[in-house]
Amino acid sequence: MSAADKPSFGRSLRMVAWGFLGVRKRSGYQQDLARVNPLHLVLAALIGAVLFVLLLFGFANWAASGG
Repeated sequence: MSAADKPSFGRSLRMVAWGFLGVRKRSGYQQDLARVNPLHLVLAALIGAVLFVLLLFGFANWAASGG
């Protein structure tokens, strides 16, 4: 197994980021899915969701304060 084939947390973060954006080629998605560690994927998704919620709260506070 080469270094490019090993599961990495960075690959999981990129995969989750593409998922949030909703734009991804099917072939790239399938390649990443074959090389990702499920635990890394769950952790990356949780981190992404928390960051998204914090971003929304920050934007709401900014807008409520008069921007």
